[in-house]
Amino acid sequence: MWQQTWNTPHRKADVEAGGNRLYPTMLENPQLRWAFIRKVYSILTLQLLITIAVASVVVTVHPIAHFIVSTGAGLALYIVLIITPFITLCPLYYYHQKHPVNFLLLGLFTVSLSFVVGLTCAFTSGKVILESVILTAAVVLSLTLYTFWAAKRGHDFNFLGPFLFGALMVLMLFFFIQLLFPLGRLSVMIYGCLASILFCGYIIYDTDNLIKRYTYDEYIWAAVGLYLDVINLFLAILTIFRVAES
Repeated sequence: MWQQTWNTPHRKADVEAGGNRLYPTMLENPQLRWAFIRKVYSILTLQLLITIAVASVVVTVHPIAHFIVSTGAGLALYIVLIITPFITLCPLYYYHQKHPVNFLLLGLFTVSLSFVVGLTCAFTSGKVILESVILTAAVVLSLTLYTFWAAKRGHDFNFLGPFLFGALMVLMLFFFIQLLFPLGRLSVMIYGCLASILFCGYIIYDTDNLIKRYTYDEYIWAAVGLYLDVINLFLAILTIFRVAES
């Protein structure tokens, strides 16, 4: 009787611990993983708020966009802003575990990409921007909740990695072809639809990695991956709505 009573709290703790697991085969401490997930989403939220703030300034202060499109210096600045995020990714990958260099590089990456987003939105109607923001938020939230739900039931999305990478290469090639040899509104619409599907897949894939595979020191790189997924999904949806409106 004493043995049965002594074992009861331990059995209850085991059941509760199992209930808190993010996926059935989880061996690490769930509280540590949840703390890591909260940290990543906090950084992602801050990145998105910075993007909204910077993009709003670019859209509302019209001389900024006018300077970019009407002067040679503005065009050079725009090219620098486009290249900067790609250049920053290299040292960011190398220093993503070194504080505070990782946050400084992350800030530079976020602000430069935010300017590009703002300049894209500066030549788009407010209605299209609002529709794109609402649809992007709904899709990201739905896919995130679905991935957590699926992981809880033992589903694994790691197999998507090679397929998504291959599709990304095809999409980039399609983009450069469209850039050099414009194929018309229909091809732009197709590009936007394919990009939307691709980055929906990346949201599921990166969220699954966030739940299962990223180490606790990779919070910056995890946030960067999800941030790029959200921004690219928004730009793809924006492309679709802009073509539909024109």
